[in-house]
Amino acid sequence: MESELFIIERTFNAPAEKVWQAITHRDKMEQWYFKLEEFRPEVGFEFRFSGGPEDRSYLHICVVTEVVPGEKLKHSWRYDGYAGLSYITWELFPDGDKTKVRLTHTGLETFPKDPDFERTNFATGWTHIVGTSLAEYLKKE
Repeated sequence: MESELFIIERTFNAPAEKVWQAITHRDKMEQWYFKLEEFRPEVGFEFRFSGGPEDRSYLHICVVTEVVPGEKLKHSWRYDGYAGLSYITWELFPDGDKTKVRLTHTGLETFPKDPDFERTNFATGWTHIVGTSLAEYLKKE
């Protein structure tokens, strides 16, 4: 089975600490990401959220697997009731008052062959989340 992944990189006019706060604090994440009951950037912490197309929703179950404060956050990503396990890695690269963010989503090939789980949907979703939602959040914050 060929490994499928998606990578998006964006540079934001925000210091790394501000970006780190945006991707690791529940109250901030809720403003640009998903509504989370709770979130802690601690290895082993499980968090859940619902999302999907307008006419249906999937429960996402995620577990934090790696944390390098201010630099890297990695967690699993799976769907309740469906086969497959993937991983999201957020990496921050400070550059003065700017920060490059690289998001990598690996393991997409492990999901069912279903239109909702096609790589193009993940590409569209992450491009909007990182390229638009996070960008707009960091501009106003």
